[in-house]
Amino acid sequence: MNICVVGVGYVGLVTGTCFAEFGNTVVCVDNDEKKIDALRQGIIPIYEPGLEEMVKRCQSAGRLHFTTDVADAVEKSLVVFIAVGTPSGSGGSANLEYVYQVAETIGKLMKGYKVIATKSTVPVGTGKEIKEIVKKNQEQDIAFDVVSNPEFLREGSAIEDFMRPNRVVIGSESEQANAIMKDLYSPLYLIETPVVITNVETAEMIKYASNAFLATKISFINEMANICDLVGADVHQVAKGMGLDKRIGPKFLHPGPGYGGSCFPKDTRAIAKLAESLGYRFRIVETVIEVNERQHERMVQKMESALGTLKGKRLGVLGLTFKPNTDDIRESPAIKIVKKFVDKGASVVAFDPAGMEAAREVLREVVFAKDMYDVAKDADALVLITEWNEFRFLDWERVKALLRSPRIMDLRNIYDPVRMKARGFDYHCVGRSYE
Repeated sequence: MNICVVGVGYVGLVTGTCFAEFGNTVVCVDNDEKKIDALRQGIIPIYEPGLEEMVKRCQSAGRLHFTTDVADAVEKSLVVFIAVGTPSGSGGSANLEYVYQVAETIGKLMKGYKVIATKSTVPVGTGKEIKEIVKKNQEQDIAFDVVSNPEFLREGSAIEDFMRPNRVVIGSESEQANAIMKDLYSPLYLIETPVVITNVETAEMIKYASNAFLATKISFINEMANICDLVGADVHQVAKGMGLDKRIGPKFLHPGPGYGGSCFPKDTRAIAKLAESLGYRFRIVETVIEVNERQHERMVQKMESALGTLKGKRLGVLGLTFKPNTDDIRESPAIKIVKKFVDKGASVVAFDPAGMEAAREVLREVVFAKDMYDVAKDADALVLITEWNEFRFLDWERVKALLRSPRIMDLRNIYDPVRMKARGFDYHCVGRSYE
């Protein structure tokens, strides 16, 4: 099948590449000429394990193409995916400017039937608005269908999530569009991937409901961790005991400095704003957002409690991206916490395996280390904020020799408290008692 993906950001690039891997002919379109030129040369603008190899393989096979010529791409494609950004706008609502621009362009360029599928995360009602915009901009009355096909990609695991998803959601009022979309995803039938067929509005809501619930689990376990700190309980055992209940499950019950990234912060704000616009308060999600914002400050308070004051202290920070296996620092708890360290008078030396280039643009007063041991040199504390695998097995004798004080602040609880204490470290974590 010939398909077009408009927008080669994170979602668009992964979507287009994986559909090409399925055997389709895919044209990815963007108005950023530099990005398109780089992609034609096999240079990937994002860090995502396995993506570069897949892009090059599909390009070599002639199934994946990159262009700025949206007219040619739309004309040759049966399915056109909208995969542009929907950043937070005024008051937290989703900014749909780019989505509507693409819809207008498609309407003007259409010469035959198209399925217009929305991959971008959009509020309920956007599909109807896209339909009206396309109709309004058509030169003549041409049949088309609008489909909501939300993405559920985790940064760092996006290839696996697309090729072996938990589910595929297709929202449409058209049997023809449903048949085309099911055919597009037919390679997943062999692994018995569940396909949810529903209307556009429900598909749009499924995406927001999923992200809001996952964010809720994170804020919930962080609140539990804070209480565990106060009463001397171990939040890891609490989470384990909870997670063994199949109604709850263990996923996302991992305490830490809060959630970040391109999805959870934006989508929780958007669903809360949508509810507000309808005269309803989504109080659970509002509280989830509030708890997450407070969690960053609580991590700083833990540092102040351990050090007495941050003013004049030298802190070595491991991890700047919002999660491992990505270079994405958007809404990263690490960035927010480091900024608070600096504001309180600390000097910070930081290292991240993939995120330092982006971090340099927003952390002007931070020194960036050459490796994960360089950050420990003469530091009053070593602070782990992002749980990259390479940080899990440090040479602790070497670390202790480099530190000014043998103090570890583990905001992801990846080390064993008893072992760290036995090694002679003043070890601090989140919601775990080891006395």
